[in-house]
Amino acid sequence: MAKNSGRSRAPRGASAQIEPKPLWRRLVRGVLVWGFALTLLGAVFLGTAVFFTMRELPDYDALKSSQNGQMIVVRARDGRELVSLGPSYGKWLPYAQIPQIMRDALVSVEDRRFREHPGVDPIGLARAVYVSFTTGGRARATSTITQQLARNIFLNNSRSFTRKMREGVLALALEAKFSKDQILELYLNKVYFGGGAYGIDAASRKFFGHPGTDLSTAEAAIIAGLVKAPSNYSPTADVEAAKGRGRVVLGLMAREGVISASEADSVDFASIKIAKEKGQNSVRYFTDWALPQLDMLLPENNEPIEVWTTLDTGMQDAATKAIDASVPKGAQGALVSLDRDGAVLAMVGGTDYVNSNYNRATSALRQPGSAWKLFVYLAALEAGYTPEDRVVDEPVTIDGWSPKNDGRNFAGEIDVRTAFAYSKNTIAAQLGNEVGFGTVASMARRFGITTPINTKPAMVLGTSEVRVIDMTRAFAAVSAGGTSIEPYGIVKVTTTSGELLYEHKSVRGQVLVPHHVAAGITDLLQTAVATGTGRAAQIGRPVAGKTGTTSSNKDGWFLGFSSGITTGVWMGRDDARPVGGLSGGHAPARAFASYMRYAVAKRPVEMFDTELKLPEWQLEPDDEQLQGNPEDYFYVDENGNLVRPEGPQDGEPGAEDGGIGPGGPVPPDYGPQGNGPPPPAAANEDFLDRATGRSREDPGLRPGQGLGSPVAPRASPVPRITPLPRVIPPPRATATPTR
Repeated sequence: MAKNSGRSRAPRGASAQIEPKPLWRRLVRGVLVWGFALTLLGAVFLGTAVFFTMRELPDYDALKSSQNGQMIVVRARDGRELVSLGPSYGKWLPYAQIPQIMRDALVSVEDRRFREHPGVDPIGLARAVYVSFTTGGRARATSTITQQLARNIFLNNSRSFTRKMREGVLALALEAKFSKDQILELYLNKVYFGGGAYGIDAASRKFFGHPGTDLSTAEAAIIAGLVKAPSNYSPTADVEAAKGRGRVVLGLMAREGVISASEADSVDFASIKIAKEKGQNSVRYFTDWALPQLDMLLPENNEPIEVWTTLDTGMQDAATKAIDASVPKGAQGALVSLDRDGAVLAMVGGTDYVNSNYNRATSALRQPGSAWKLFVYLAALEAGYTPEDRVVDEPVTIDGWSPKNDGRNFAGEIDVRTAFAYSKNTIAAQLGNEVGFGTVASMARRFGITTPINTKPAMVLGTSEVRVIDMTRAFAAVSAGGTSIEPYGIVKVTTTSGELLYEHKSVRGQVLVPHHVAAGITDLLQTAVATGTGRAAQIGRPVAGKTGTTSSNKDGWFLGFSSGITTGVWMGRDDARPVGGLSGGHAPARAFASYMRYAVAKRPVEMFDTELKLPEWQLEPDDEQLQGNPEDYFYVDENGNLVRPEGPQDGEPGAEDGGIGPGGPVPPDYGPQGNGPPPPAAANEDFLDRATGRSREDPGLRPGQGLGSPVAPRASPVPRITPLPRVIPPPRATATPTR
C-alpha cells in the first residue's frame, strides 16, 4: 500500500499558475521606485553643483567690496551734461551696528523663515505650486533673502527657468559657506532701495537725512517696505504710499511676534520728516521717461555709459517757465514738445519734481475734451466732407443724448470750417453719428491713442481718457502730412571711452490718411487759432491747433504745431477737482504761445499745406472732362470744315502767327481750302457755355484756401465736390436751448 507523503498533487494535466498582482499595485510600486531613483539622482547632481559653486564663491571681504549699479551720464542734444545718475553707497554697517528693528522688519516682510531654511524655502515653494494648481494661475514663489542676495550680486532680473535654477544653487552655496548673520549683513548693505540708494545707510541718508544707525521703528518699516517696489513706495515720490506700505510691514512684524500689536498701533508716521532732494528739476521728468528704455535698447551692460538725448536745454527751460507762469493756483501742468521726426525737445511732467516726480506728461490719464474733435473731423474728412461743406448747428438728440454748445446757443447753417473753429458740440455729434463712433475710435487708434476708448455718442466730446504724449503725437502726425510719428528721447549711447553701443535709426512713418484729409484738417486747425477758440495761441506766424476743456473746468488743453514743432499742453488738478476759470483757450493756450515763441524763433516761417488735392472718386464728373478742354473746342459745319468758337480777327493777336488765341495753333485745314480769312464765330458765348458746361457764376466753384492764411483765396478754384448723402437724423425730441 502506497504511503501518503503529505503533499497534495495537482490534478493530472493542470499546470501550476501564480496569480499576478493587481495593475494599480504595480504602477504605484513603479512610481515609487523610479521616483526615489530620480530624486536620489537629482540630489546627487544638486549636491555636486552646490559643492563646486561654493568652492568658486569669493570670500566675504570680496563680496563686501563688490558694488552693484551703473553710472550713467545723461547729455542734451548739444552734448551738455543734464544729470549724472548712478549708485549711491552709504557707510558699510556691520551686523552689530544695524538696528535690531531694521533687521526684524526686513526679515518679517521679505523672508519670515529666513532662520530655518537652507537658502531655498521648500514650504514657500510648495505653497506657490499649490496656489497655482488650485487657482489656475502661474506659480509665483517668493524668493528668499539669500536668493535675492544671489541674484543681486551674481545674476540679473530676467524671468527664466534657467536663471531661477542658478539662483537656487547659488543661494544654497551661500548658505553653506556663510552664516545667517553674514548673509543678512550683506543683504542689508547691498540691496537696492530706490532713488539710486544701495544699502540701508544710503537709503536712510537719502530719505530721512541721517545715518542708518539712527533709524526709528517707523523709518525702518518704510525702508523695509521699499524692497518690493522701490519706485512705487519711494517716500520722495509718494509719501502716503510709503507710509501705507510701512503700516503693512508693521502688521507683519506684529504677526511674527517681533513687536506687539499695541506697539505697531502706536507708531506715529506723521512725525516722519522726509529729506528734500537737491539738484532736482524738470529735466528729471524727461530722464525718468527716457532712461528705462535702455533695457530694451542695449544688451546687458554694467560699465559706465553716456546717453545722448533729444532734449534741448533752452526749450526745456522755456517750457518750464511757460507752465509755471500760466498754470492756475493749486493746479498742475504738463507739456510735451516734439520735433518733426518725433524727437522729444522738451518735457514737463509737473510744476515741482522735488515734491512730486509723478510724470503727468506720460503717465496721467485725463479727458481731452474738444481736443478729441481732431479725430471726429479727420473721420469726417476721410468720409468725403470738405471744410466748405455746409452743416447746421441746431439742437440734436442721439440715443437719448442731447449735446449743448458752449454758450447754449446755435448758429444755424454754417460751414465745417466755422463749426470746428468755434468747437460746436452739436456738429461734432452729428458728424460722429454719421461716420460712426467706432470709425472715430478707429481713427484715434490709427493716430497713436493707446488708452481704452468708449464708443458711446458722448465720446465725440472727449470723454475717453488719454495721455498728453499720445495726443501730442497725434497732432504731430497731422503736422507731418498724415504720416505716423513715434516719439523718442535717446539719440545714441556710448561708453565713456567713446564706443558706440546704440544709435537711433530714423524710420519713415506709415501714411495714416490721404494727403487731402491731412490738408483739410490742417485748414481747420489753422482757422481755430486764427479766428476761433485758440486765438490766444497766436505767435506771429502760422499756427494750427485745437483747444480742449472738460466739464466743470477739470481739464484744460491746447495742442498745436508751427514750423515743424508740435507741442501739447495740459493743466488741471491731480484729484480731478474743478479749477475755476480753466479752459483750453486761456492758460494752456498762453503757455503754448509763450513756449513756442522761443522754440521756433530760429526756424524759418513755414506755410501750411491746406490745398485739397482730392482723389478722383470724390470729383464731380463734368462735360469738360468728357469733351476735352473748352479752349480747344471746335464745331464742324455743314461742309465738314472745323469751326472754332472764338478766333482772332484780322489784326488781333494770334492771327499773324497762325494761332487761335494766345499761343494756340491753327488747324491745317482751317477754312474751306485751308487758307483765307477765318469765318465768323459759329455760336455766341451763351450757347457755348451751355454746350460745354461752363458756368461763369457757378456757386459750386468755391475759392479754395491758400497756404498760411485761412482766408486767402487760391489762384485757381478747386473742382466741385459731390457731397456724400447726409444721414444725420433729425432731433428726436425738441430741445429748448438754454443761455
